[in-house]
Amino acid sequence: MRHPRLVEFDATLKRLFDSVNDELEARYGDHYELHPARPRHGTTSNRAQDGLFNVGASFTAGYGSRLGRGYVVQVDMVTLANVPPQVRSQIEREAVDLVQKKLAYYFPHRHLTVERDRNAFKIHGDLRLGEV
Repeated sequence: MRHPRLVEFDATLKRLFDSVNDELEARYGDHYELHPARPRHGTTSNRAQDGLFNVGASFTAGYGSRLGRGYVVQVDMVTLANVPPQVRSQIEREAVDLVQKKLAYYFPHRHLTVERDRNAFKIHGDLRLGEV
């Protein structure tokens, strides 16, 4: 059983990432061929399952991290094309910037931010669930 506020938080986070995904698709979606098994952007009910990008995050308890617990931002490109490392870095940076800009809109009553934590970007801050 999952805490109802966690379910709500995760759903809001998913909407945020879907909006970032849509913006990345608009900017870069036609720059690289999709993986042959991947549907075009917007043709499925889940942005993680179509288009060039899959933007999301995984929760981490933050052991050994200077930032502690949070969500590690993941930006995956689903293509067989050779994408130069500097282009991947640029796209990841743009995605992180978009996430940072959208956090206040999607989570107006929380103080959340995105920072580099070693070799990853992490959303951290007010992750409390409150009382049920």
